[in-house]
Amino acid sequence: METLVGTLNGLIWSKALIALCLGAGLYFSIRTRFMQVRGLREMIRLLFDGKESKAGVSSFQALAISLSGRVGTGNIAGVATAITFGGPGAIFWMWVVAFLGASTAYVEATLAQIYKEKDDNGQYRGGPAYYIEKATGQRWYAWLFALSTVLATGFLLPGVQANSIAISMTEAWGLAPTVTAALLVVGLGMIIFGGVHRIAHFTQLVVPFMALAYILVALVVLFLNIDQVPRVVGLVLGSAFGSEAAFGAVLGLAVEWGVKRGIYSNEAGQGTAPHAAAAAEVSHPAKQGFVQAFSVYVDTLLVCSATAFMILSTGMYNVMNQAGEAIVEALPGVEAGPGYTQAAVETILPGWGSGFIAVALLFFAFTTIIAYYYMAETNIAYINRKAQRPWMILALRIGILAAVTYGTVRSANLAWAMGDIGVGLMAWLNIIAILIIQRPALKALKDYERQRKAGTDPVFDPDALEIENAEFWKR
Repeated sequence: METLVGTLNGLIWSKALIALCLGAGLYFSIRTRFMQVRGLREMIRLLFDGKESKAGVSSFQALAISLSGRVGTGNIAGVATAITFGGPGAIFWMWVVAFLGASTAYVEATLAQIYKEKDDNGQYRGGPAYYIEKATGQRWYAWLFALSTVLATGFLLPGVQANSIAISMTEAWGLAPTVTAALLVVGLGMIIFGGVHRIAHFTQLVVPFMALAYILVALVVLFLNIDQVPRVVGLVLGSAFGSEAAFGAVLGLAVEWGVKRGIYSNEAGQGTAPHAAAAAEVSHPAKQGFVQAFSVYVDTLLVCSATAFMILSTGMYNVMNQAGEAIVEALPGVEAGPGYTQAAVETILPGWGSGFIAVALLFFAFTTIIAYYYMAETNIAYINRKAQRPWMILALRIGILAAVTYGTVRSANLAWAMGDIGVGLMAWLNIIAILIIQRPALKALKDYERQRKAGTDPVFDPDALEIENAEFWKR
Protein backbone atom coordinates (compact mmCIF):
# COMPACT_ATOMS: atom_id res chain seq x y z
CA MET A 1 0.00 0.00 0.00
CA GLU A 2 2.75 2.46 0.94
CA THR A 3 4.69 1.64 -2.26
CA LEU A 4 1.62 2.22 -4.46
CA VAL A 5 0.70 5.47 -2.70
CA GLY A 6 4.32 6.68 -2.86
CA THR A 7 4.49 6.01 -6.61
CA LEU A 8 1.26 7.90 -7.29
CA ASN A 9 2.42 10.74 -5.08
CA GLY A 10 5.67 11.04 -7.02
CA LEU A 11 3.82 11.15 -10.36
CA ILE A 12 1.34 13.81 -9.26
CA TRP A 13 3.83 16.00 -7.35
CA SER A 14 6.31 16.26 -10.19
CA LYS A 15 8.32 19.40 -10.92
CA ALA A 16 5.63 20.30 -13.46
CA LEU A 17 3.02 20.81 -10.71
CA ILE A 18 5.44 22.89 -8.63
CA ALA A 19 6.17 25.07 -11.67
CA LEU A 20 2.44 25.35 -12.40
CA CYS A 21 1.64 26.51 -8.85
CA LEU A 22 4.40 29.13 -8.73
CA GLY A 23 3.87 30.22 -12.32
CA ALA A 24 0.12 30.67 -11.90
CA GLY A 25 0.63 32.72 -8.73
CA LEU A 26 3.13 35.01 -10.46
CA TYR A 27 0.89 35.35 -13.52
CA PHE A 28 -2.21 36.25 -11.47
CA SER A 29 -0.14 38.68 -9.38
CA ILE A 30 0.84 40.53 -12.53
CA ARG A 31 -2.67 40.40 -14.07
CA THR A 32 -4.26 41.77 -10.87
CA ARG A 33 -1.47 44.36 -10.50
CA PHE A 34 -0.45 42.71 -7.24
CA MET A 35 -3.82 43.14 -5.58
CA GLN A 36 -2.44 41.17 -2.61
CA VAL A 37 -0.32 44.26 -1.83
CA ARG A 38 -2.55 47.09 -3.07
CA GLY A 39 -5.68 45.66 -1.50
CA LEU A 40 -4.43 44.79 1.98
CA ARG A 41 -6.39 47.58 3.69
CA GLU A 42 -9.52 46.62 1.74
CA MET A 43 -9.11 42.97 2.76
CA ILE A 44 -9.18 43.89 6.44
CA ARG A 45 -12.15 46.27 5.99
CA LEU A 46 -14.19 43.58 4.21
CA LEU A 47 -13.69 40.98 6.94
CA PHE A 48 -16.68 42.39 8.79
CA ASP A 49 -18.74 43.40 5.77
CA GLY A 50 -21.92 41.50 4.92
CA LYS A 51 -24.39 39.65 7.10
CA GLU A 52 -25.62 36.10 7.43
CA SER A 53 -28.84 35.16 5.61
CA LYS A 54 -30.99 32.06 5.31
CA ALA A 55 -29.27 31.25 2.03
CA GLY A 56 -25.70 32.16 2.92
CA VAL A 57 -23.21 33.08 5.59
CA SER A 58 -21.46 36.37 6.40
CA SER A 59 -18.06 37.27 4.94
CA PHE A 60 -16.44 36.56 8.31
CA GLN A 61 -18.20 33.18 8.60
CA ALA A 62 -17.07 32.27 5.08
CA LEU A 63 -13.55 33.31 6.08
CA ALA A 64 -13.82 31.15 9.20
CA ILE A 65 -14.97 28.13 7.16
CA SER A 66 -12.14 28.56 4.67
CA LEU A 67 -9.61 29.22 7.44
CA SER A 68 -10.78 26.07 9.20
CA GLY A 69 -9.77 24.29 5.99
CA ARG A 70 -6.52 26.20 5.58
CA VAL A 71 -5.38 26.27 9.22
CA GLY A 72 -4.90 22.63 10.10
CA THR A 73 -2.21 20.06 10.68
CA GLY A 74 -0.23 21.60 7.82
CA ASN A 75 0.49 24.58 10.05
CA ILE A 76 2.09 22.44 12.77
CA ALA A 77 3.00 19.00 11.42
CA GLY A 78 3.33 20.22 7.81
CA VAL A 79 5.91 22.83 8.74
CA ALA A 80 7.88 20.14 10.56
CA THR A 81 7.90 17.82 7.53
CA ALA A 82 8.95 20.71 5.27
CA ILE A 83 11.94 21.41 7.52
CA THR A 84 12.80 17.70 7.82
CA PHE A 85 12.93 16.95 4.09
CA GLY A 86 13.65 20.40 2.62
CA GLY A 87 15.71 22.02 5.36
CA PRO A 88 14.98 25.42 6.94
CA GLY A 89 15.04 26.95 3.44
CA ALA A 90 11.67 25.29 2.70
CA ILE A 91 10.06 27.92 4.96
CA PHE A 92 11.15 30.68 2.57
CA TRP A 93 9.39 28.93 -0.29
CA MET A 94 6.28 28.55 1.82
CA TRP A 95 6.32 32.35 2.17
CA VAL A 96 6.74 32.73 -1.60
CA VAL A 97 3.79 30.43 -2.24
CA ALA A 98 1.67 32.44 0.21
CA PHE A 99 2.55 35.80 -1.34
CA LEU A 100 1.95 34.70 -4.92
CA GLY A 101 -0.91 32.40 -3.95
CA ALA A 102 -2.94 35.25 -2.45
CA SER A 103 -3.69 36.47 -5.98
CA THR A 104 -4.62 32.93 -7.03
CA ALA A 105 -6.94 32.72 -4.03
CA TYR A 106 -8.59 35.97 -5.15
CA VAL A 107 -9.25 34.62 -8.65
CA GLU A 108 -10.72 31.27 -7.59
CA ALA A 109 -12.87 32.78 -4.80
CA THR A 110 -14.27 35.50 -7.08
CA LEU A 111 -15.10 32.94 -9.77
CA ALA A 112 -16.90 30.86 -7.14
CA GLN A 113 -19.03 33.89 -6.21
CA ILE A 114 -19.79 34.85 -9.82
CA TYR A 115 -21.05 31.39 -10.75
CA LYS A 116 -22.69 30.33 -7.48
CA GLU A 117 -26.30 29.17 -7.28
CA LYS A 118 -28.94 28.13 -4.76
CA ASP A 119 -29.57 24.45 -4.12
CA ASP A 120 -32.92 22.78 -3.48
CA ASN A 121 -32.67 23.71 0.21
CA GLY A 122 -32.22 27.41 -0.58
CA GLN A 123 -28.51 27.48 0.38
CA TYR A 124 -25.69 28.93 -1.72
CA ARG A 125 -23.48 26.40 -3.45
CA GLY A 126 -20.45 26.98 -5.63
CA GLY A 127 -16.85 26.07 -6.29
CA PRO A 128 -14.63 24.88 -9.11
CA ALA A 129 -17.11 22.32 -10.48
CA TYR A 130 -19.74 25.04 -10.82
CA TYR A 131 -17.50 27.66 -12.43
CA ILE A 132 -15.83 25.14 -14.73
CA GLU A 133 -19.19 24.03 -16.17
CA LYS A 134 -20.71 27.52 -16.45
CA ALA A 135 -17.64 29.31 -17.79
CA THR A 136 -16.38 26.63 -20.21
CA GLY A 137 -19.40 24.42 -20.88
CA GLN A 138 -17.16 21.38 -20.34
CA ARG A 139 -19.39 19.39 -18.00
CA TRP A 140 -17.12 16.34 -18.11
CA TYR A 141 -14.23 18.40 -16.69
CA ALA A 142 -16.48 19.79 -13.96
CA TRP A 143 -17.58 16.27 -13.04
CA LEU A 144 -13.95 15.13 -13.00
CA PHE A 145 -13.09 17.87 -10.50
CA ALA A 146 -16.20 17.15 -8.40
CA LEU A 147 -15.43 13.43 -8.18
CA SER A 148 -11.75 14.11 -7.44
CA THR A 149 -12.71 16.53 -4.65
CA VAL A 150 -15.16 14.08 -3.08
CA LEU A 151 -12.39 11.46 -3.15
CA ALA A 152 -9.76 13.87 -1.77
CA THR A 153 -11.71 15.76 0.90
CA GLY A 154 -14.02 12.89 1.84
CA PHE A 155 -11.55 10.02 1.99
CA LEU A 156 -7.85 10.97 1.50
CA LEU A 157 -7.27 14.23 3.39
CA PRO A 158 -9.20 13.67 6.67
CA GLY A 159 -6.81 10.89 7.65
CA VAL A 160 -3.83 13.29 7.71
CA GLN A 161 -5.57 15.56 10.19
CA ALA A 162 -6.73 12.68 12.37
CA ASN A 163 -3.28 11.08 12.32
CA SER A 164 -1.60 14.25 13.60
CA ILE A 165 -4.20 14.62 16.35
CA ALA A 166 -3.53 11.04 17.46
CA ILE A 167 0.27 11.52 17.48
CA SER A 168 0.04 14.72 19.53
CA MET A 169 -2.39 13.16 22.00
CA THR A 170 -0.13 10.16 22.50
CA GLU A 171 2.91 12.42 22.92
CA ALA A 172 1.17 14.71 25.44
CA TRP A 173 -0.90 12.29 27.53
CA GLY A 174 -0.20 8.76 26.28
CA LEU A 175 -3.72 8.47 24.84
CA ALA A 176 -4.15 5.38 22.64
CA PRO A 177 -4.94 6.13 18.96
CA THR A 178 -8.08 3.98 19.15
CA VAL A 179 -9.46 6.16 21.96
CA THR A 180 -8.66 9.32 19.97
CA ALA A 181 -10.40 7.82 16.94
CA ALA A 182 -13.56 7.12 18.93
CA LEU A 183 -13.70 10.65 20.36
CA LEU A 184 -13.15 12.22 16.93
CA VAL A 185 -15.86 10.13 15.28
CA VAL A 186 -18.44 11.05 17.92
CA GLY A 187 -17.63 14.77 17.79
CA LEU A 188 -17.50 14.90 14.00
CA GLY A 189 -20.75 12.98 13.61
CA MET A 190 -22.62 15.47 15.82
CA ILE A 191 -21.56 18.39 13.60
CA ILE A 192 -21.70 17.05 10.04
CA PHE A 193 -25.33 16.00 10.43
CA GLY A 194 -26.23 19.62 11.26
CA GLY A 195 -25.60 21.33 7.86
CA VAL A 196 -23.68 24.38 6.66
CA HIS A 197 -25.03 26.85 9.22
CA ARG A 198 -23.99 24.67 12.15
CA ILE A 199 -20.56 24.33 10.53
CA ALA A 200 -20.35 28.13 10.07
CA HIS A 201 -21.37 28.91 13.64
CA PHE A 202 -18.93 26.36 15.07
CA THR A 203 -15.95 27.54 13.00
CA GLN A 204 -16.54 31.27 13.55
CA LEU A 205 -16.20 30.66 17.29
CA VAL A 206 -13.32 28.19 17.26
CA VAL A 207 -11.03 29.35 14.44
CA PRO A 208 -10.26 32.94 15.60
CA PHE A 209 -9.79 31.81 19.21
CA MET A 210 -7.43 28.93 18.41
CA ALA A 211 -5.36 30.96 15.92
CA LEU A 212 -4.89 33.88 18.34
CA ALA A 213 -4.04 31.59 21.26
CA TYR A 214 -1.49 29.71 19.17
CA ILE A 215 0.17 32.89 17.88
CA LEU A 216 0.27 34.30 21.42
CA VAL A 217 2.16 31.26 22.71
CA ALA A 218 4.49 31.48 19.70
CA LEU A 219 5.22 35.11 20.56
CA VAL A 220 6.05 34.10 24.14
CA VAL A 221 8.49 31.48 22.86
CA LEU A 222 10.05 33.96 20.45
CA PHE A 223 10.31 36.67 23.12
CA LEU A 224 12.19 34.29 25.40
CA ASN A 225 14.44 33.37 22.46
CA ILE A 226 14.61 36.88 20.98
CA ASP A 227 18.38 36.68 20.56
CA GLN A 228 17.87 33.70 18.20
CA VAL A 229 15.50 35.46 15.76
CA PRO A 230 18.21 37.07 13.55
CA ARG A 231 19.97 33.70 13.37
CA VAL A 232 16.73 31.96 12.35
CA VAL A 233 16.03 34.50 9.60
CA GLY A 234 19.57 34.07 8.31
CA LEU A 235 19.23 30.28 8.50
CA VAL A 236 15.99 30.28 6.48
CA LEU A 237 17.32 32.62 3.78
CA GLY A 238 20.74 31.01 3.68
CA SER A 239 19.30 27.51 3.35
CA ALA A 240 16.93 28.65 0.62
CA PHE A 241 19.73 30.02 -1.57
CA GLY A 242 22.60 27.69 -0.77
CA SER A 243 24.82 29.80 1.47
CA GLU A 244 24.29 27.36 4.38
CA ALA A 245 26.68 24.54 3.47
CA ALA A 246 25.24 22.25 6.13
CA PHE A 247 22.00 21.92 4.15
CA GLY A 248 23.54 21.54 0.70
CA ALA A 249 22.30 17.94 0.50
CA VAL A 250 18.66 19.11 0.58
CA LEU A 251 19.04 22.41 -1.29
CA GLY A 252 17.22 21.08 -4.34
CA LEU A 253 14.38 19.81 -2.15
CA ALA A 254 13.72 23.14 -0.39
CA VAL A 255 11.60 24.45 -3.26
CA GLU A 256 9.73 21.16 -3.69
CA TRP A 257 8.85 20.76 -0.01
CA GLY A 258 8.21 24.47 0.51
CA VAL A 259 5.72 24.56 -2.38
CA LYS A 260 4.14 21.22 -1.50
CA ARG A 261 3.61 22.06 2.17
CA GLY A 262 2.76 25.68 1.38
CA ILE A 263 -0.09 24.67 -0.90
CA TYR A 264 -1.19 21.95 1.50
CA SER A 265 -1.37 24.54 4.27
CA ASN A 266 -2.82 27.67 2.61
CA GLU A 267 -4.68 25.82 -0.20
CA ALA A 268 -4.23 28.67 -2.71
CA GLY A 269 -5.08 27.23 -6.13
CA GLN A 270 -6.05 23.87 -4.69
CA GLY A 271 -9.75 24.54 -5.27
CA THR A 272 -10.98 23.84 -1.75
CA ALA A 273 -11.48 27.39 -0.40
CA PRO A 274 -13.83 28.48 -3.24
CA HIS A 275 -16.53 26.21 -1.79
CA ALA A 276 -16.69 28.35 1.35
CA ALA A 277 -16.23 31.56 -0.63
CA ALA A 278 -19.36 30.81 -2.66
CA ALA A 279 -21.44 30.54 0.51
CA ALA A 280 -20.86 34.17 1.51
CA GLU A 281 -23.68 36.72 1.32
CA VAL A 282 -22.07 39.69 -0.46
CA SER A 283 -23.14 42.38 -2.92
CA HIS A 284 -20.14 41.89 -5.23
CA PRO A 285 -18.02 38.75 -5.93
CA ALA A 286 -14.73 40.63 -5.56
CA LYS A 287 -15.50 41.27 -1.89
CA GLN A 288 -15.09 37.61 -1.03
CA GLY A 289 -12.08 37.41 -3.33
CA PHE A 290 -10.30 40.02 -1.19
CA VAL A 291 -11.27 38.23 2.03
CA GLN A 292 -10.01 34.87 0.77
CA ALA A 293 -6.71 36.41 -0.34
CA PHE A 294 -6.24 37.69 3.21
CA SER A 295 -6.87 34.23 4.65
CA VAL A 296 -3.76 32.96 2.84
CA TYR A 297 -1.68 35.54 4.71
CA VAL A 298 -3.24 34.52 8.05
CA ASP A 299 -2.50 30.87 7.39
CA THR A 300 1.09 30.98 6.18
CA LEU A 301 2.65 34.31 7.10
CA LEU A 302 1.24 34.20 10.63
CA VAL A 303 0.46 30.65 11.78
CA CYS A 304 3.02 28.68 9.74
CA SER A 305 5.73 31.24 10.45
CA ALA A 306 4.92 31.06 14.17
CA THR A 307 5.50 27.29 14.08
CA ALA A 308 8.69 27.58 12.03
CA PHE A 309 10.24 30.19 14.31
CA MET A 310 9.40 28.17 17.43
CA ILE A 311 11.00 25.03 15.99
CA LEU A 312 14.09 26.71 14.52
CA SER A 313 14.79 29.12 17.40
CA THR A 314 14.84 26.25 19.90
CA GLY A 315 16.70 23.87 17.59
CA MET A 316 14.09 21.14 18.06
CA TYR A 317 14.12 19.54 14.60
CA ASN A 318 15.72 16.91 12.40
CA VAL A 319 16.79 17.23 8.74
CA MET A 320 17.13 14.13 6.55
CA ASN A 321 18.71 13.75 3.12
CA GLN A 322 17.17 11.72 0.29
CA ALA A 323 18.95 8.58 1.46
CA GLY A 324 17.22 8.86 4.84
CA GLU A 325 20.40 9.87 6.66
CA ALA A 326 20.29 12.55 9.33
CA ILE A 327 21.96 15.89 8.59
CA VAL A 328 20.61 17.41 11.80
CA GLU A 329 19.21 15.16 14.54
CA ALA A 330 18.19 17.09 17.63
CA LEU A 331 15.24 14.73 18.25
CA PRO A 332 16.39 11.14 17.71
CA GLY A 333 13.52 8.76 17.04
CA VAL A 334 10.91 11.53 16.76
CA GLU A 335 8.93 11.32 13.52
CA ALA A 336 8.49 14.54 11.53
CA GLY A 337 5.26 16.06 12.77
CA PRO A 338 3.70 17.73 15.81
CA GLY A 339 6.40 16.28 18.07
CA TYR A 340 8.83 18.97 16.85
CA THR A 341 6.54 21.80 17.92
CA GLN A 342 5.71 20.10 21.20
CA ALA A 343 9.41 19.67 21.99
CA ALA A 344 10.07 23.32 21.04
CA VAL A 345 7.40 24.70 23.38
CA GLU A 346 8.44 22.31 26.16
CA THR A 347 11.92 23.87 26.20
CA ILE A 348 10.38 27.21 27.17
CA LEU A 349 7.20 26.15 28.99
CA PRO A 350 8.05 22.77 30.52
CA GLY A 351 5.19 20.67 31.82
CA TRP A 352 2.39 22.11 29.75
CA GLY A 353 3.82 23.09 26.35
CA SER A 354 3.26 19.64 24.86
CA GLY A 355 -0.33 19.56 26.08
CA PHE A 356 -1.06 23.03 24.70
CA ILE A 357 0.16 22.04 21.23
CA ALA A 358 -1.95 18.88 21.41
CA VAL A 359 -5.06 20.95 22.21
CA ALA A 360 -4.22 23.53 19.52
CA LEU A 361 -3.70 20.79 16.96
CA LEU A 362 -6.97 19.15 18.01
CA PHE A 363 -8.87 22.35 17.22
CA PHE A 364 -6.87 23.11 14.07
CA ALA A 365 -7.21 19.65 12.59
CA PHE A 366 -10.76 18.94 13.77
CA THR A 367 -12.14 22.11 12.17
CA THR A 368 -10.24 21.23 8.99
CA ILE A 369 -11.96 17.84 8.87
CA ILE A 370 -15.30 19.64 9.22
CA ALA A 371 -14.35 21.96 6.35
CA TYR A 372 -13.38 18.94 4.24
CA TYR A 373 -16.81 17.46 4.81
CA TYR A 374 -18.47 20.70 3.69
CA MET A 375 -16.37 20.74 0.49
CA ALA A 376 -17.20 17.13 -0.33
CA GLU A 377 -20.89 17.74 0.38
CA THR A 378 -20.90 20.76 -1.95
CA ASN A 379 -19.52 18.64 -4.79
CA ILE A 380 -22.10 15.95 -4.16
CA ALA A 381 -24.73 18.71 -4.33
CA TYR A 382 -23.28 19.60 -7.75
CA ILE A 383 -23.44 16.00 -8.91
CA ASN A 384 -27.04 15.72 -7.66
CA ARG A 385 -28.36 18.85 -9.40
CA LYS A 386 -30.00 16.88 -12.23
CA ALA A 387 -31.03 13.76 -10.30
CA GLN A 388 -31.44 13.27 -6.57
CA ARG A 389 -29.20 10.62 -5.01
CA PRO A 390 -29.70 11.00 -1.24
CA TRP A 391 -27.65 7.87 -0.59
CA MET A 392 -24.50 9.76 -1.68
CA ILE A 393 -24.63 12.13 1.31
CA LEU A 394 -25.08 9.21 3.70
CA ALA A 395 -22.19 7.39 2.02
CA LEU A 396 -20.03 10.50 2.37
CA ARG A 397 -20.80 10.82 6.08
CA ILE A 398 -20.01 7.18 6.72
CA GLY A 399 -16.93 7.39 4.50
CA ILE A 400 -15.40 10.42 6.20
CA LEU A 401 -15.96 8.86 9.64
CA ALA A 402 -14.23 5.70 8.38
CA ALA A 403 -11.37 7.76 6.89
CA VAL A 404 -10.84 9.53 10.22
CA THR A 405 -10.75 6.19 12.02
CA TYR A 406 -8.32 4.69 9.50
CA GLY A 407 -6.04 7.73 9.46
CA THR A 408 -5.85 7.84 13.25
CA VAL A 409 -4.34 4.38 13.54
CA ARG A 410 -2.15 4.30 10.40
CA SER A 411 1.46 5.48 10.02
CA ALA A 412 2.08 9.18 9.52
CA ASN A 413 4.03 8.64 6.27
CA LEU A 414 1.12 6.79 4.66
CA ALA A 415 -1.43 9.33 5.86
CA TRP A 416 0.61 12.27 4.50
CA ALA A 417 1.26 10.56 1.18
CA MET A 418 -2.47 9.88 0.69
CA GLY A 419 -3.25 13.49 1.60
CA ASP A 420 -0.66 14.78 -0.88
CA ILE A 421 -2.32 12.77 -3.65
CA GLY A 422 -5.64 14.44 -2.86
CA VAL A 423 -4.12 17.93 -2.82
CA GLY A 424 -2.20 17.32 -6.04
CA LEU A 425 -5.21 16.01 -7.96
CA MET A 426 -7.32 19.05 -7.12
CA ALA A 427 -4.46 21.51 -7.75
CA TRP A 428 -3.79 20.16 -11.26
CA LEU A 429 -7.46 20.34 -12.26
CA ASN A 430 -8.28 23.67 -10.62
CA ILE A 431 -5.22 25.73 -11.60
CA ILE A 432 -5.54 24.71 -15.25
CA ALA A 433 -9.23 25.67 -15.11
CA ILE A 434 -8.76 29.12 -13.58
CA LEU A 435 -5.96 29.94 -16.02
CA ILE A 436 -8.46 29.28 -18.81
CA ILE A 437 -11.45 31.11 -17.29
CA GLN A 438 -9.74 33.97 -15.43
CA ARG A 439 -11.31 36.89 -17.34
CA PRO A 440 -14.56 37.22 -15.31
CA ALA A 441 -12.55 37.49 -12.07
CA LEU A 442 -10.29 40.17 -13.55
CA LYS A 443 -13.31 42.10 -14.89
CA ALA A 444 -14.91 41.89 -11.43
CA LEU A 445 -11.76 43.35 -9.83
CA LYS A 446 -11.71 46.34 -12.16
CA ASP A 447 -15.45 46.87 -11.69
CA TYR A 448 -15.16 46.68 -7.91
CA GLU A 449 -12.27 49.14 -7.75
CA ARG A 450 -14.09 51.54 -10.11
CA GLN A 451 -17.19 51.57 -7.89
CA ARG A 452 -15.14 51.96 -4.72
CA LYS A 453 -13.28 54.89 -6.26
CA ALA A 454 -16.66 56.47 -7.06
CA GLY A 455 -17.56 56.24 -3.36
CA THR A 456 -20.35 53.65 -3.65
CA ASP A 457 -20.82 50.21 -2.12
CA PRO A 458 -20.07 47.99 -5.14
CA VAL A 459 -22.95 45.98 -6.62
CA PHE A 460 -22.36 43.33 -9.26
CA ASP A 461 -24.09 43.40 -12.66
CA PRO A 462 -22.85 40.57 -14.91
CA ASP A 463 -24.63 41.93 -17.99
CA ALA A 464 -22.78 45.25 -17.76
CA LEU A 465 -19.49 43.32 -17.69
CA GLU A 466 -20.59 40.91 -20.45
CA ILE A 467 -20.23 37.89 -18.16
CA GLU A 468 -22.49 35.03 -19.22
CA ASN A 469 -24.13 32.23 -17.21
CA ALA A 470 -24.07 34.17 -13.93
CA GLU A 471 -27.80 33.55 -13.45
CA PHE A 472 -27.83 34.08 -9.70
CA TRP A 473 -26.69 37.70 -10.02
CA LYS A 474 -29.20 38.44 -12.78
CA ARG A 475 -32.01 37.49 -10.40
